[in-house]
Amino acid sequence: MTTFVVAGGCFWCLDAVYRTLNGVSDVVAGYTGGVKENPTYEEVCTGTTEHAEAVKVVFDEAVIPAAVILDVFFTLHDPRQLNRQGNDIGTQYRSAMFYQGEEQKELFQASIDRANQYWGGGLVTTLEPLGVFYDAEEYHQNFFARNPGQGYCLAVAVPKVNKVRASFASYIRD
Repeated sequence: MTTFVVAGGCFWCLDAVYRTLNGVSDVVAGYTGGVKENPTYEEVCTGTTEHAEAVKVVFDEAVIPAAVILDVFFTLHDPRQLNRQGNDIGTQYRSAMFYQGEEQKELFQASIDRANQYWGGGLVTTLEPLGVFYDAEEYHQNFFARNPGQGYCLAVAVPKVNKVRASFASYIRD
């Protein structure tokens, strides 16, 4: 199994999208890239902890290639928006990839290069070494599936899930 940690706006959307993919065995919403130990959601939302809302995606490369996991990341959010995604504003919503080792850093950089072509340049996605990843509170885990009628899910997550389903149909769970 392979694990990637990425951040691209609200972790509810990332979580919702990655859970739809064949070969993904686990998705954990959490916080990384900051300075405070054991941050809470409320603290991260202030932007003062320097953490990003992120997801840890565990997947089987025999079922879904690493490049597809990364291409999905660049499809489901706009990596040209600095420290925001839509109305979610702050460094906690930054576009970032948290690498574990030089090989993963190179793989992530290659995906940024592909995404730059797809988006026509202007990406602000950062490459950051993965430090401590703190699991978010339980109510954030699998939030979309637990709260499908919630306003944010309907307005923001559903369009992202649908976009990925259309672009990566052959990798979507039945």
